[in-house]
Parts: sequence; structure tokens; C-alpha cells
Amino acid sequence: MSDDTIAALSSGALPSGIAVVRVSGPAARMAMTRIAGAVPPARQASLRRFRGPDGRLVDRGIAVFFEGPGSVTGEDLAEFHLHGGRAVVAAMLVALTALSGVRLAVPGEFTRRAFENGRIDLTEAEGLADLLAAETEGQRRMAVAQAGGALRAVYEDWMRRLTHARAMIEASFDFADEGDVSADVGKGVAPAIGQLADDMRAHLAGAARGEILREGYKVAIVGAPNAGKSSLLNALADREVAIVTDVPGTTRDVIEVTLDLGGIPVRFSDTAGIRDTSDLVEAIGVERARATMAKADLVLALVDPHQPDRALDPFVELATHVKHPAAAPALDGDRTSPVGAPQVLLVRTKIDVPSPDVSRAPDSNSDFRFDFALSAHSGEGLGALVERIAALAADAAGDPDEAVPLRVRHSELVADALAIVEEYLDGPAMPAEVAAETLRRAGNRLGALTGQVGVEDLLDVIFSEFCIGK
Repeated sequence: MSDDTIAALSSGALPSGIAVVRVSGPAARMAMTRIAGAVPPARQASLRRFRGPDGRLVDRGIAVFFEGPGSVTGEDLAEFHLHGGRAVVAAMLVALTALSGVRLAVPGEFTRRAFENGRIDLTEAEGLADLLAAETEGQRRMAVAQAGGALRAVYEDWMRRLTHARAMIEASFDFADEGDVSADVGKGVAPAIGQLADDMRAHLAGAARGEILREGYKVAIVGAPNAGKSSLLNALADREVAIVTDVPGTTRDVIEVTLDLGGIPVRFSDTAGIRDTSDLVEAIGVERARATMAKADLVLALVDPHQPDRALDPFVELATHVKHPAAAPALDGDRTSPVGAPQVLLVRTKIDVPSPDVSRAPDSNSDFRFDFALSAHSGEGLGALVERIAALAADAAGDPDEAVPLRVRHSELVADALAIVEEYLDGPAMPAEVAAETLRRAGNRLGALTGQVGVEDLLDVIFSEFCIGK
């Protein structure tokens, strides 16, 4: 339990219809008595007049008191529901912090106290942070599942299985002389740990899906100068995000827009036109375009058939040298390069402008075809492209309710624990004492996931993600 008491607005931006000011800590009961006149029955809303230490009326509203440890923070917690005007809330905070032992909270301090008092574990705290930051339905579902303990359940189950395995191994040498403990009590441990290793590998395989849900499905828009990349980005965003001119090389840097497609965040990146150039600044932009393309989940290779001599060949080659994924008939027509490389869709632009030389795009002897043809100006064909991108993003993200690693630290700690478990599995002849110690080390890495061990250096970073009052 903390020695001091914290106060903050917990209901969001002002002005608002109602504002909720929370006070948590050992002086919360005193604060309720001084401000509201008396402490109402626990968990019962009571209409009160709120007065400052000088006796002046601050507002008239609802007072609620939660006794620790049965509160959200695990401490005594007072809530003042008042009118959501800036001056009203400011006066209430001034009144509260004038009381002895009460100070303003820092970002994430209420949630940190909930963690430190055992109300939530670290994965649930991170889920709350993600819930506050969620902008799409998929992100909301993912965060709700994690804040509700989905990851905690997975990791605690692994911990339980590791603990049981260690107990069996330790019993084999600690109590081998007891009549009711068999000497081969630890022989069933290896198959159980082997199954645990398989579960951990399957869990790690979902890390890419978790990253997509948190950070977005990355789509790189590439092509030669004036292929229509910036026009497409503006059409997708339905606003003027990028500058569009007839001058080649207008876009010099990567411009990003994130859209909600079917509940999945999709990050579109408009890039510099790819070509050989002696302009230093444009050359830097071209390199950034190539780097963005390499990191993307999907590449939209734009081709303007009105510029066949300089614009077509590199992107036809990019698209036609990759193959269809045989196991994905629902997404037939998408080109994918070798494992780890992005999918590619070849898009013909400016279909609203007659092309005098479409026959050259491309050679009729190749197996080439455009995946999509559209006009950013008229919008023709745009809906079909967006629908395909949404389907690809949903397929890549998977089920938002599934418990998968959502942060780099999750993946790294699970990978560390798995490596130690595999060390045990690869050493069948190791002494029982060494085997038990090996599994203990694996358990410690899993304990860091939920915050049971070794996370003190991370706490400031994690809870700083929250807003003040949460």
C-alpha cells in the first residue's frame, strides 16, 4: 500500500456533461469526509454538496466510496461525480490537493497501484493501455481480451505446468527414500514439457498477427514518378494528404495514413517515385521508398500505361516474378514473393484517361495481368481494391479475440523461456538437480511476463503510456 494519496480527473477531456474525479490512498476516506461532509455507505451513490477546505461550495454532485482492497486500485478510493466544466474540475482538484497528504497523480499511477496491490497483472495493465489507445474494432476486441486476462490465463497455465514438472523432478531425488514416492516419479515429465514447448511455439507463431492488430497492416504504395501514388493515397483517405502535381519527383519522403478497414488498422505509405536520379534529396526519398516496400505486408505497384517506356518494366517484373500462394484460393490472384517478402498487387492507374498505347503494357507473350485497374480521380475501381486490401488485412490479423503475443517484450520473454525449455529437452541425461534448475529458470522468464519477477525496470516505461487519471 502507498503512503500517499493521489487525485486526478479520470473521465477524460473537458468540458463534458459529467466529470469524475478520483482519489486513491490512505487519505481517501478523510478527503471524502472533508469535501462531501461524510463518507457514504460503500459502493452506494449519494447526492452531496462538495465544499473546499475554506467551506466554499465547489459543486453539487454524486459521491461514491470504495473500500480497499475491493476497489480498482486495491486501496480506499473516493469518486466525486460533478459537472464537467473546466473551472469546476480545477476548483475540485485545488480543494483536494489542499488537504494534507493528497497530491495530483502522474500518468498511469492509478493502474500502477492496481498492479502493485495485486488487482491486475502486467499483461492486463498493458491491455488497459491498449484499450485506451484503441482506434478500430479489432484493436478494441484485442485489448478487451487482454485486459480481461486472456494472456494471463495462458501464461499462468504454462507456469502451473512447469511448477508441476519441477515438483515431480525434485520429488525423485528429495524423497526417493520415502516408501510412497516412486523412484521413476519424474519419468513422465519430458513428454509433458515437450507438449508445453509445442504450445509455446504455436503461441509465438501468432506474434505477427498481434503486431498487425496493434501497429497496423502495412501497405506500401510504390511506382514510378507520376504513376498516381499520391492521388491514390488522397482518394483512400478522402482528403488532401499528399501534394499532387505534374512535376515528377514531387513526393520526397514517406507519407502515412492509417485507415480502419473492417476493424483492422491499415497503414498506407505513399513513397517517392522509384527511378535513377542525380538529385540527392530525391535519391534519399527513393531509398526510403525501397526500405518501406521491404518492410510492408502488401505492396501496391502502380503502373501508368501512358508512360510505358520509363514506368512499366520494373513493376511488371516485380509482380510477374512472384507466384500465387497455393494454399489460399480465397485470395487467388495475389502475387507473393518468397517467404517473408510482401504480397504484391499490380494496379493500373488513370483508367479515366484514354491510353494510346495500352498494347505495350505489357508484352502479350508474358503471363502478366493487372490485378486492379482504377481511377483515383473518378473513384472507378477504388472500391474493389479497398475490399481486397481489407480481406488481406483481416486474414493477416486473424481473430482479435485470440490470445497472441501483442508486444515485443511478450515475444522476447516467451522465446527466452522456450529456449530454456528446449535446453532441458535436448539434455535427457542431465542430472535431476540440473533439470529442475533449468525448468526454474524457464519459469522465471514466464513470471516476468505477468510481472511476478524481474520487471521493476520496465514499470516506469509501461505505466507512462497511460493518461493522467488512469
